[in-house]
Amino acid sequence: MAAPSPTDHKSRKLLGRLSLPESRYIADALRTETVGGILLLVAAIAALLWANIPAVSDSYASVRSFHIGPASLGLDLSLQHWAADGLLAIFFFVAGIELKRELVAGDLRDPKAAALPVIAALCGMAVPALVYALVNLTGNGSMDGWAVPTATDIAFALAVLAVIGTSLPSALRAFLLTLAVVDDLFAIMIIAVFFTSEIDFLALGGALVGLVLFWFLLRRGIRGWYVYVPLALVIWGLMYNSGVHATIAGVAMGLMLRCTRAEGERTSPGEHIEHLVRPVSAGLAVPLFALLSAGVSLSDEAIAQVFTRPETLGVVLGLVVGKAAGIFGGTWLAARFTRAELNEDLAWPDVLAVATLAGIGFTVSLLIGELAFAGDETLTDEIKAAVLIGSLIAAVIACVLLKLRNRRYRTLTEAEERDEDHDGIPDIYEEDKPEHHLRMAKIYEDRAAEHRRKAEKAAAAALQTAAGSTTEADRPA
Repeated sequence: MAAPSPTDHKSRKLLGRLSLPESRYIADALRTETVGGILLLVAAIAALLWANIPAVSDSYASVRSFHIGPASLGLDLSLQHWAADGLLAIFFFVAGIELKRELVAGDLRDPKAAALPVIAALCGMAVPALVYALVNLTGNGSMDGWAVPTATDIAFALAVLAVIGTSLPSALRAFLLTLAVVDDLFAIMIIAVFFTSEIDFLALGGALVGLVLFWFLLRRGIRGWYVYVPLALVIWGLMYNSGVHATIAGVAMGLMLRCTRAEGERTSPGEHIEHLVRPVSAGLAVPLFALLSAGVSLSDEAIAQVFTRPETLGVVLGLVVGKAAGIFGGTWLAARFTRAELNEDLAWPDVLAVATLAGIGFTVSLLIGELAFAGDETLTDEIKAAVLIGSLIAAVIACVLLKLRNRRYRTLTEAEERDEDHDGIPDIYEEDKPEHHLRMAKIYEDRAAEHRRKAEKAAAAALQTAAGSTTEADRPA
């Protein structure tokens, strides 16, 4: 497939260089997610070992089915249930803040700039769902799991990058993160619309009143965690009892935070709270969810079932084939019809590599799998195994594609981070500033003078050595 070519001078840059503030924000966010992703990877491996070693596998089932919580409030839940509905509410709270920031201060605030990641994310969700549907329609399988392969797990994807030692250029990292943010938004909508059956309108009304109070306190400038944390817990409990998935409460509260900076503010309240909560989400909430949800049987029979049962095969193909084809195809079409020109530092195989990497669907895919097949424990575990295997295959393919371009990525990353004048701003962002070039000229002049001094000193030392050798030669034996 040929790359879209610009047709006139109005063509825009696709995956171009980020602004400096956006680049720093992305780097900070992804740094935390990378650490969290490694913890997530460790938790997933621990869960698989715990569930598949015969000597301890029974204890795994006992631990995650252990119930705790006040029954009078309708919250006598298993630990696995607490992880899916409680801990992931923190994850979706951070996702809500990310989405709000992208909408008001990030790439999504500009409709033209937002078109690419939104189209790519939509195609990256629609095509996997279509692949799942085709597999299950031809194989007479259940259509209940169509949404399982639609989600991307940014933390797991970054963990893969950290393990293989690949550093993506900032434009590709931002593209991957924005994809995941839009992906999370639509995953939330899918959960709210398709996995809500019976609604308790009294509890839902209470949750909505709590959200209005939350919004009012924010607008009044009331501060203090001791106000918002108890209120958030009440909202979460009411949302859970309403029948709407409790993670929706986290998203709603995240979207209410102000993510624009007032005069004199270094960071907005939303950015500040995200900075505080993201490590809890990435380092504690999501890994614990993985520990209590990823433990499924991976016997030879179970693995064979993944590739023969239409529901599980649809998930694997959706993640591996559907995600890559959807995101790459959506990006290409967006570039084609918006007359955008791909950044000259990148190539279309780079987009394919990132699209394949987005096929790693873990946290939200596991959650949707639990919701889609809640009445069938065996099929739920098989769907989870399919998510793990599909994500693993996507990760391996992405690793191969990324490694082929790793030297190029390293060169681009070094250029983005180089700061020869030591002013705290990468040189690449100061190429149009005269003062930067004057500083660089002074640095090079000082270096040249230093080298001239060293050359004169070395020449003097050489002459002295030569003179000493002549004296020794003239001395009588």
